[in-house]
Amino acid sequence: MFKSKPIVRFLLTTLAITTMLFASSCQSSSNTSTSAASKSTAPSPQVEATLSDVNKTLQLTDALTPMGPSSGVYYEIFVRSFYDTNKDGIGDLNGITAKLDYLQDLGVKHLWLMPINPSPSYHGYDVTDYYSINPDYGTMEDFKRLLTEVHKRDMSLVMDLVVNHTSSEHPWFTQSMKGIDHPKRNWYMWAEDLKLDPATRGAWGQQAWHQKNGQHYLGIFWEGMPDLHMDNPDVRAEIKKAAQFWLKLGVDGFRLDAAKHVYEDFQNTSQDPAVVKSNQLWWQEFRKAVNEVQPDTYLVGEVWDSPAVIGPYLNEALNSAFNFDLSKRLISMVADEKDADVGAMLSRIYTYYSKQSNGQFVDAPFLSNHDGNRVMSELGSNVNHAKMAASVLLTLPGNPFIYYGEEIGMLGMKPDERLREPMQWSMDAKADGMTSWEPAASNEKTVSAEQQMQDPLSLWHHYKKLITYRNSDKALQNGGIQSYTSGQDKVAGYIRATKDEVRLVLHNLSSTKQEVKLQSGAADTMKSLVFSSIDGAVLANGTCTIPPYSTVVLGP
Repeated sequence: MFKSKPIVRFLLTTLAITTMLFASSCQSSSNTSTSAASKSTAPSPQVEATLSDVNKTLQLTDALTPMGPSSGVYYEIFVRSFYDTNKDGIGDLNGITAKLDYLQDLGVKHLWLMPINPSPSYHGYDVTDYYSINPDYGTMEDFKRLLTEVHKRDMSLVMDLVVNHTSSEHPWFTQSMKGIDHPKRNWYMWAEDLKLDPATRGAWGQQAWHQKNGQHYLGIFWEGMPDLHMDNPDVRAEIKKAAQFWLKLGVDGFRLDAAKHVYEDFQNTSQDPAVVKSNQLWWQEFRKAVNEVQPDTYLVGEVWDSPAVIGPYLNEALNSAFNFDLSKRLISMVADEKDADVGAMLSRIYTYYSKQSNGQFVDAPFLSNHDGNRVMSELGSNVNHAKMAASVLLTLPGNPFIYYGEEIGMLGMKPDERLREPMQWSMDAKADGMTSWEPAASNEKTVSAEQQMQDPLSLWHHYKKLITYRNSDKALQNGGIQSYTSGQDKVAGYIRATKDEVRLVLHNLSSTKQEVKLQSGAADTMKSLVFSSIDGAVLANGTCTIPPYSTVVLGP
């Protein structure tokens, strides 16, 4: 069974030396899913010595920042919209099982399932039972079968775990409403019981307290999602018990919803160190609980904030936190067709994260997810820009996350239902597997996965090619990142390196061919064209010619 991440190991002492350096005149073909230049074998001792010289010549420092090993691409699935096997218009767990070969063919290593617990809502983020499966999606036996098939393919599965709040229909809450003397009363936060002011607004100015039977309960996100009272040790114990239940079934980890809101940050306490510390201590406590069942449980948190806020959560708690700031910069960079030096940005962040986590963190970059406008909509349906966004994402450090349908350019802008429309498997809305719970209003003209898989120049094939290459190159999988200035504002560049391997990644973000004269250190060392996303790239005499809207990777 493929595991997501060992909790204690430094990157620089675990990486195998595997990549054979390719000849400098090599070019790759855009009509194949795997570049011949991406194949690898173990280097000779002479090559190892050369790599050491390369590291010194390029003055690699930031690129060697200690971090945990990455484990491959994650694919986020909204089950309701993915694939329907019983023809009720709703995606189901058996539908995911049916499409595992599709995901494996794409190169995906891991699945993230949005909430699969029972819930009165379409999205599932208001749970009514932490120990069972939403009947819309199938049965526990269906889920066990899915896990078996996932692990049979050396893939892993993480599931959404919502611990900040429950549904207002959860039995715990209905009992809590019965009065101050009820044993479940203190499982939720009641303003009158806690001597708190129900007029206090939430962290972003929203109504936080909601009236019920003359009393006010806390519901930071919505009145239908009452917040659990995490100061109650019985609540904390129950949440840990639920997590252990799923791990014992074979789940490999959790995506942790609203991770920074477990201990609330009201407007007047949003920067309170005590609130931050309480959240950090809770996730450290949670980490210890999951480690009792599975020491390498992968925990990725939604901490929608700045790196300064995220850092403490990576200290003996979460493996990863989603990089929201990066997603904005990536989309802006490819839309503007202008380098934004993401290497420098990430180097600063990673230095901080590495210190916070004792070299254990793994970044979680992404382009879009279920809470924000789809990347193709943000890019105005420009396929070339979408390809470049994918190229940048899939050549960055960490565990990249892809939102279902991103690989075929699905569209969607707020409200949330538009972000979660049915996966477009076929142009025929009545074809097998197509879900219909929600109209595909944003995607009536989206070219289906079925069609794109037949077109070697499609966005789908571009994703597959980049993922396949990433899976073959240890420097891209596990290397750090360092800024590299190409000298052309239309060409984004950065160095990816481990202590044993180094790559220079260059992205031509524009519609015109670009010639990049390598800096002296790079010209002396980066002499092989290891990978090119399309035909036409050339490396000669220290100058790299990069076709429009394409990516090249150079090596020694």
